[in-house]
Amino acid sequence: MTEKQQSLTVGRVAELVGVSVRTLHHWDTIDLVRPSGRSWSDYRLYDADDIARIHRVLVYREIGLPLAEIARILDDPEVDPREHLQRQRALLAERISRLTKAARAVDEMIKRTTPMNQDKNIKLSPEEQTRIFGTDWDPAWQDEARERWGDSEQWAQSVERTGHYSASDWKRVAEETAALDADLAEAMQRGVEPGSVEANALAERHRASISQHYDCTASMHVVLARMYTEDPRFTAHYDRRAEGLAAWLRTVIEESARTQGVDPETAGWE
Repeated sequence: MTEKQQSLTVGRVAELVGVSVRTLHHWDTIDLVRPSGRSWSDYRLYDADDIARIHRVLVYREIGLPLAEIARILDDPEVDPREHLQRQRALLAERISRLTKAARAVDEMIKRTTPMNQDKNIKLSPEEQTRIFGTDWDPAWQDEARERWGDSEQWAQSVERTGHYSASDWKRVAEETAALDADLAEAMQRGVEPGSVEANALAERHRASISQHYDCTASMHVVLARMYTEDPRFTAHYDRRAEGLAAWLRTVIEESARTQGVDPETAGWE
């Protein structure tokens, strides 16, 4: 009997599909993917249909659907298998298009932040910003940020640090930001509780990403997190990755700050 025909343990399935054993256990608990069998010693055993369902979950999770919505789609008896696959394909194509556009924007920014271009002090015009970042980008946002924080120490730090970024620095920042957003969405969908060790580690990772541009204290982090739910632009940024992510991230940041002696209710820009 081949491995494809056998029932596989949770550890082997985790290796095959590229998710953690903990994630598979969580999906079992919430009835998203339940293994069809059990061994004589009560270990979970997954058959070919179970693994096929896991792959469908991964596709929908990749495009940012919440786990509850994924379960509803997969368990809907009215969904035709062919139409189901076509829906997956269309959603993936849409995501690929967005990521390709984002990658091109990063490539353009890398070109403009090479030492040669920095020496020429080239700045993006509003038209160029719109062309690079798409129609959702509003060039006025940069002016708004400058008006709001232009006199702050943090703005000066950001200008100084980003002004000296190399092409590899920009590439690293872009990759780390994308990976962080994906990990935040995955943690929320997996049910990671704000205030837990894992959630606090993610909060610190998020704060560290900001501190690449300027020194961000735990108190400042809380102030920024308020905007994630109060400013629709920030909310849209995170909730496009997973519905409710902005509110969850704000809570994660606030609970992490508590462990560092910061009261989220009174936190200020300090």
